[in-house]
Formats: sequence, structure tokens, C-alpha cells
Amino acid sequence: MGVTIKEVAKAAGVAPSTVSRVIADNPRISPATKKRVRKAMKELGYHPNVNARSLVRSSTQSIGVVMPSSADKALQNPFFPEVLRGISAVAHNLEYSLLLSTGETEEEILEGVQRMVYGTRVDGVILLYSRLKDKVMEFLYEQNFPFVIVGKPNENTDTISHVDNDNIRASREITEHLIELGHRCIGFIGGSKDLAVTVDRMTGYKEALKKAGLQAKKEYRFHTEFLKSGGRKAVHELFSLPEPPTGLVISDDLMSIGVINMLEEFGLYVPEDVSIVSFNNVYMAEVTRPPLTTVDINIYELGAQASKCLIEKIQNKNEPAKRIIVPFEIKHRLSTQPLNEETSKRA
Repeated sequence: MGVTIKEVAKAAGVAPSTVSRVIADNPRISPATKKRVRKAMKELGYHPNVNARSLVRSSTQSIGVVMPSSADKALQNPFFPEVLRGISAVAHNLEYSLLLSTGETEEEILEGVQRMVYGTRVDGVILLYSRLKDKVMEFLYEQNFPFVIVGKPNENTDTISHVDNDNIRASREITEHLIELGHRCIGFIGGSKDLAVTVDRMTGYKEALKKAGLQAKKEYRFHTEFLKSGGRKAVHELFSLPEPPTGLVISDDLMSIGVINMLEEFGLYVPEDVSIVSFNNVYMAEVTRPPLTTVDINIYELGAQASKCLIEKIQNKNEPAKRIIVPFEIKHRLSTQPLNEETSKRA
């Protein structure tokens, strides 16, 4: 039988609750009492359990990973398993475990993160999204708790570590690809407008149109969830316009696949009738029909860099905030083609 807290308390002449507080390094216990209790622990050969020990070292060797919405929904999008693969590879090598936090609503997500922080369950947190006026980010920032964002913070950009792609440039370049193919009526389908990544990708799209002297028509822009179901509604509205687009910039591969299926229901085919360019280069982008021309944002690397950056921050509290930009590459496949006479007549 191991030595118990009660035996340590008796030897030190204090209450068992005081011994627990000494193990947790509670500041309310006087240095003299701490010294006396620790001496008794040493003499009796008492070893606190792992959780209590982690409080003494104030390390859990765990990282919290926060999903943007309920896990079942988020994990339908291959972006998340792939970014988790990058995070866990680095964490595993550095002997850290992952704790996944999810919630149906922003309130639930916040509660989960507060439990992580107040319950000292993790040493730091990675946020897998960046949204305007996000309560979770504000909470972590106010608590001065180590955290890293995959994406770009909307404020305090210089003081919050983040790992991102140059989404504005990527979007500008992939929109220019459609323009070079002769497309003039180009639509944009993106996720929620309060997500930083959507805002940046829309900015790049508008910049490319402006540079080419084309109008960024409001009716050509549509915002929806990054899931297949959202793409259906967008297609219905865009292709009911008097002058429907001949090219589409779509902010996420999964949505692109939904749009392609929906277009077929309208009797329109990619790329013969509509050219599509997309983002993320998830594994499905290559095997879908037609394979997607898309921006490879190096999802795995986004996760790996976020993990590395956070662990450096955990291990050295004075580590300055970093902005890590992961390079992107446009993968040219078969979802685009030059604007042909037929398409332009239809438009």
C-alpha cells in the first residue's frame, strides 16, 4: 500500500485538505507550511497521482483543439481530419496528447474551452477557425493562456500567434486563371461572412475582377455553410439570374462537389458549361468527376506548424507571437476550360 494524504497530514500536523493544497501549489498556503508538508512527503515517500503531479509541474502534456462547430458536421469536411493529422504528428513526437473540444453553439464551445482552462486540463489551445468577435478567442486572450489560431485573427494580429495561407493572394491568382480563360461573368460562393478565411478569399476574388476591369456584381456572390447542402441553394439562385455566371470561384472543395452535382440537375456540366475553381485540395478534389482545379493550401502543414508553434509557446512563456504563412500551390485539373462560343451565347 502506498502512503496516503492522511498519513502525510498527520506527520506534518496539518489537515489533509492542506496537503492537497500544497500539492496544487496553492498560493494561500504559507511557505513555512509548504516546506513542512513537502518534508513529510519526502520522508514518507509519498508520490502524488499524475494529475496532482501535473499541477505541481503545472503541465498536463495535453493540447486542446477547438472545432468550429459540432464535430459530426465539421468532420464531414476532410479539411479537419487532415489538419488534425498535422497537429497530432508534431504533438506525438513532442509527447503531447490532444483533447478535442466541440459544441453545437458558440456558447457550448466557450464552455468547453473554459472547462479546459479552469480545470487545467490542457497546457494550450489550437483554434481551428477564426471568426469575427469570437468569444472563445477573446476569453483565451484575456486569460493570457497559450493559444494559436489556424487562420488569421481579426484583431490583435501582432499579438496573437497564427498559422495561415495568404488567402487573398491565392484567391486573386485562381480568379485570374478564370479571367485568362476568357470568363467575364464570374460568381463567388463562400462560407459564413464572419469567418476570416471567407472574407480574405472574397477580397482576392474582387481584387482580380477589379484589376481586369470587371464588375464584382453583388448578385454573383453567395454565402453559405462549407457543406454540400449549402451549395445547392447557391446554385439555384445564381443560375436563375438573367445573366448567369460562366465561371465560379468556390471557397471550399466540399462545396464545389455539391455545386457540380446540383448543376447536373439543371442540365449544366463542368467544365463544358461552367468552369469551377476551388480551395483546399482535400483528397476528394482529385477523385471527384471532373477533378477540381483548386488551391492546395497544405492542410497538413497548417496543423503541424500550429502544433509546433503552440508547444514552443507552452515551453517558453516569453516566446513572441508569430505569424506563420504556409505556402499554397494551384493544382490545375479538369474543372475549367476556355470560355467557348456556346457558353458565351448562353450567357
